[in-house]
Amino acid sequence: MIKAVIFDLDNTLMDFMKMKRAAVDAAADAMIDAGLQMPKQELIDKIYSTYWKEGIEDQQIFDKVLLQEFGYIDYRILAAGIIGYRRAKEANLCTYPHVHLTLTELMKRGIKMCIVSDAPKLPVWMRIVSLNLQHYFEFVLTFEDTGERKPSPKPFMMALERLGTQPKETLMIGDWAERDIVGAKQLGIWTVFARYGDEFNTQNSGADFEITDIIQLLDVIERIKEKDQLLLFGEEGNKK
Repeated sequence: MIKAVIFDLDNTLMDFMKMKRAAVDAAADAMIDAGLQMPKQELIDKIYSTYWKEGIEDQQIFDKVLLQEFGYIDYRILAAGIIGYRRAKEANLCTYPHVHLTLTELMKRGIKMCIVSDAPKLPVWMRIVSLNLQHYFEFVLTFEDTGERKPSPKPFMMALERLGTQPKETLMIGDWAERDIVGAKQLGIWTVFARYGDEFNTQNSGADFEITDIIQLLDVIERIKEKDQLLLFGEEGNKK
């Protein structure tokens, strides 16, 4: 029986890349409106190229792009980009459909919940609170807490310890197969691949279950419960 669920945050509970794309698009428009001489798509491509090198959470991304392209920072253009980005980010920060419904139902069932994320602590908490998700979770573990990123077993081991559950009583749901699924499976935790958040066109997730809507997580938990009951009845029958 599942007693706890470990959630990834970005592209599992919230549509992170939808927000990121909208924010970058708005930032590019704002910088060009402020006087930046560069085709919009070229600017967007350069921003993402820098993201992939420096990390998708990089807070100085526009500074770096401007320095790289022009050798100096025009603060009128930088400020325009930052403001455009922030406004679009706030407007596009949203959970996937049925997230609150699913989390509320899990809470009603007495299932503990936590978040394990590789993202920095403050941005993670800013997103959680902005989405009004902070009351659902026992705790949140980020890289600052664990010192290691998924698929390292350490974040998952820390989560199990704080949840007070065994691996087979715990379920991990995430969108990144190579991190979320691999990391949890090596400890024997049940795994669910959030295909609705997949940004890598993953062909084989390796997860125990795959879902296309987070509300299907409730059905997965029921299926695991049924499997446990069948095993229990089988063991009792063998004893007789």
